[in-house]
Amino acid sequence: MKLLTIVVKPFRAEAVLRALAEMDVVSCVVREVKGFSRQKKYLDRYLGSEYTMAFLPKVEITVWVKDDRAAMGVADRIARTARTGRMGDGKIFEIDMG
Repeated sequence: MKLLTIVVKPFRAEAVLRALAEMDVVSCVVREVKGFSRQKKYLDRYLGSEYTMAFLPKVEITVWVKDDRAAMGVADRIARTARTGRMGDGKIFEIDMG
């Protein structure tokens, strides 16, 4: 069994979940999270004043998959689905559950 932790941009989360529904996934958990990486920060405007956002909104999807080959297929499919070609597309972490 493999545990995949997928972190994607919020607007790509629905597409990723649709792709997961079509594959052999045991179960999954979805969380709204905030992340900080190479993208660093961006300026936003609230009530007329600008401020810096250090942590960007992301969606974390935790997925349990039955075997190695399935895990590789799931990771590849998710990477293709979530990719926008811009910085900050997300990450996929794989953990062997034994």
